[in-house]
Amino acid sequence: MSDTSPVSIAQITDIHLFADDNQELVGMPTKDSFCAVIEQLKKLGSELDLLLLTGDISGDASLESYENLQNLLHPLQIPTYSLPGNHDCAIAMEEALNLRLFSRRKSFERGGWNFILLNSSVPEQVYGYLSVETLDWLDSQLVIIDEKPTLIAVHHPPFLVNSRWLDSSSLQNAEDFFAIIDGYPQVKLVICGHIHQEFQYQRHNVHYLGTPSTCIQFQPNSTDFALDNQQPGFRHFKLYPNGHWESRIERVPYFYPLELLPGKGY
Repeated sequence: MSDTSPVSIAQITDIHLFADDNQELVGMPTKDSFCAVIEQLKKLGSELDLLLLTGDISGDASLESYENLQNLLHPLQIPTYSLPGNHDCAIAMEEALNLRLFSRRKSFERGGWNFILLNSSVPEQVYGYLSVETLDWLDSQLVIIDEKPTLIAVHHPPFLVNSRWLDSSSLQNAEDFFAIIDGYPQVKLVICGHIHQEFQYQRHNVHYLGTPSTCIQFQPNSTDFALDNQQPGFRHFKLYPNGHWESRIERVPYFYPLELLPGKGY
């Protein structure tokens, strides 16, 4: 990689794999939809430098679901980094996702950018919260690393998306998060999962990006739980050493009739 070429990243989020490959989420077989995403990733081939998995990797927090993930991603042979969401078990993730190209590192540098991965999950809760220890670690990392452009990844969005039911489970102490990153102008991007839809928001000079799920999609601007008919997808980034970045949503040709039933706890 040259000093001017970008680092190419796929953000993959809200996969909701289960121990049982045949289990469905609101009528969708999540393994099948994820395999459709993997086929799209294969088309990008050697262009991709790394994968960022931003939470809700599992739908049942089982060790087997993470083992299934490793087996599905192994053929790609792409370095992979991850963080937990509200459906995950952080302990099981740490135990399972450490083989082959999976890394446990939550702070690293690649292609002229710094990456910091945060755990916003709260055991037995749907909402997100950054603990004092996590916030202190974030602050210490931003002090230690140099002034290269920085991307922060977290599962729960620190912003509202104008969906009452989703906004009740966003990051509950977003102001504490903002209080730290406001002091570090090298922070350029904050990427999130959880909302199962494309979203973009700018606060000061930081861009906050939400990304579609690899399975079901939530209907934007909905008061109550509602599904959208958008296809599954992921977000593809190109990050340049000078701080410039490009991003696009990649949708995959996967359709499945969903059980349009009231849901809760997503």
